[in-house]
Amino acid sequence: METVYDFNVKKTNGELKSLKDFQGQPLIIVNTASKCGFTPQFKGLQELYEKYKDQGLEILGFPCDQFNNQEFENIDETTQFCQLNFGVSFPMFGKIDVNGDHADPLFSFLKKEKKGILTSNIKWNFTKFLVGRDGKVVERYAPTTEPKKIEADLLKLLG
Repeated sequence: METVYDFNVKKTNGELKSLKDFQGQPLIIVNTASKCGFTPQFKGLQELYEKYKDQGLEILGFPCDQFNNQEFENIDETTQFCQLNFGVSFPMFGKIDVNGDHADPLFSFLKKEKKGILTSNIKWNFTKFLVGRDGKVVERYAPTTEPKKIEADLLKLLG
């Protein structure tokens, strides 16, 4: 059975990283954008990360420019923006597509595992997926869901 650990993703420098490196850790995987109305969620994600990283939590951010071009062209601008404005210290990866013919395989898998309310497509930036220590998708959260609202579900995985 396929899990998130079966995928490789591109780091900001273009090198591939195996998600097997995160095996056994609960994950929050999120498509992000630097110039979006939901961008302040970086703060909440970072707070969750700081609170639970010692218990194994990893948050994986994937910049996406598919929704009204709300991401910087240059990935270095994206990472600097996230660090300077929100103190982001969790891993950020290369810019990807989450829908369409060029959708990243990881996000195609995530969408297949947990569909949205009306469609499997991702509606907007900051769609979040909670993944258990076994690499299986536990839950999908809408862009409007604040990171702190994920905490109760996350605690079940950490416990």
